Amino acid sequence: MVKQIRNLSLFILILAIMVLNQPILANCDNGMTLNCKSALLIEASTGTVIYEKNPHEKLEPASVTKIMTMLLVMEALDSGKITLEDKVIISRNASKMKGTCLILEEGEVRTVKDLITGIAVESANDGSVAIAEYISGDEEEFAMLMNKRAAELGMMDTHFKNSHGLHEEGHVTSAYDIGIMSRELLQHEKIFDFISIYMVKVTVGKKNDVIRELANKNKMIRFYNDVDGIKTGYTDNAMYCISATAKRNNLRFISVIMGAPSTGIRNTDARNLLDYGFANYSTYVVGKKGETIKTVDIAKGSKINANAVLEKDAGVLIKKGEEKQIEKKINIPDRVSAPLKKGDKLGEIILLKNGEALESVPVVIDEDITRAGFFNNINKAIRYWLGD
Repeated sequence: MVKQIRNLSLFILILAIMVLNQPILANCDNGMTLNCKSALLIEASTGTVIYEKNPHEKLEPASVTKIMTMLLVMEALDSGKITLEDKVIISRNASKMKGTCLILEEGEVRTVKDLITGIAVESANDGSVAIAEYISGDEEEFAMLMNKRAAELGMMDTHFKNSHGLHEEGHVTSAYDIGIMSRELLQHEKIFDFISIYMVKVTVGKKNDVIRELANKNKMIRFYNDVDGIKTGYTDNAMYCISATAKRNNLRFISVIMGAPSTGIRNTDARNLLDYGFANYSTYVVGKKGETIKTVDIAKGSKINANAVLEKDAGVLIKKGEEKQIEKKINIPDRVSAPLKKGDKLGEIILLKNGEALESVPVVIDEDITRAGFFNNINKAIRYWLGD
């Protein structure tokens, strides 16, 4: 009996080893398989996770790292810290970068626009180091800035060591965190001027005498309908990675693949996730930011009424066919009292499915309203009695 138990235990151990050494596959709801270490599909406007596979596994992201680099560049542009026409002197450190590069020379001068184009299209490591040094003084300081921003965004699986993604021990993130930073990057609409480029000519060299024609490393923007970004990556350690985004009508998805064994499998997995999202989901749209929901009366105000408007674009992700199950409740008073400041919350729109709340969208006043003075009150009284 003891011998039989030992044999059974040995059999189970061998079986477990065989299973653990099989290729990594994940089944999605529609029967497709993904051959990668981790994956994520999210809807961009709400951040709703549609599909995940090992979403928090800490892995090397290779050049997908540059999504955070581009995010910090866009935020520096928006804040006025830098401009696209700023001139950047290429350091010796940047010119010595290996891997995919613009082949920048020490001492040559490139604009911020040149560098962000090189990063987005060519995945230029030298461009990443140059822009990191320009923004933060050196790459180490820039990496600290990357990690600070990651923490602010809630990227709990992430630690950056550099701006480019070449192998460095401890430089890791996850599919989930890539989804977070990808979604944040896409809030900057100007980034599409760069990440959606497929072919572009650039000039490099101290004498501006070298013209290079770049083709985007993300081939999906040419060969898959509606894909307009974001970033690919590859190293021996990271294998093949991508964060890809596509938009149809009002719906945008972000598909993340990490640790795929080849370019083809990576792109197929990313495409299959996007196809799954578009085939099975739609957006129930309430309205656009600033759209008037109701006109409210103002008590004791310098105006007798004002518009209650949506604070942001409002909608909810639903499965196709669920439209009739969505109920919209508008909770806005008919009358409010002054004073009020533009953006003050007046109420909300609640979206429910089968009686369960899905989302609450704030409704705000669209202008400043001061309290009415004596003569203003007299004027309103006269208008009231005259029926005006």
